[in-house]
Amino acid sequence: MATVKSLADGHTKLAVLATAPADPAAITLSELDAGLDASCRIAKNGYALGPTASETFADPALCEDVNSSVWGASNFESTIPVFRYFDDTTNLVDEEGDEVYQALKEKGTEVWLVERESLKKSTDPWEAGDVVNVYRALLDNPQKASDRTGYIKNTIAPAIQEGHLDVTVGPIGG
Repeated sequence: MATVKSLADGHTKLAVLATAPADPAAITLSELDAGLDASCRIAKNGYALGPTASETFADPALCEDVNSSVWGASNFESTIPVFRYFDDTTNLVDEEGDEVYQALKEKGTEVWLVERESLKKSTDPWEAGDVVNVYRALLDNPQKASDRTGYIKNTIAPAIQEGHLDVTVGPIGG
């Protein structure tokens, strides 16, 4: 069996689920298929979703002369720059094209974000057996993108409430 490295370009698939999966640590294909495919609606530049360094605390015994660190609570980061879509006739927001932004724009809304990074292309469908990361996120107000060049976009910075890493997608219906 040969192993290969993969370029990151075009290999990240992201779904936004408005409904919590029955078991986030065992998400099913039908739950993923019910979500919005956000892969082509998110700017690569500025996108971040995943774990960062966990909290640490020192808890040495009285007899130890080293301030040893112990891992505490997990931390996650999330920054999602979302492209905006407009109707070229009315110049107003196109609700259908802008559906990912519409799903992420309301402060206080809880969504589930599911990300797949693999040899598969972002446009390849979800499949049972895919390995994904699943995050429960609490949304904040959209922010103006700091990079005002290129396409119009707003940045969503969800607070990750829960993370499930390396989850294998189950078949339709679980």
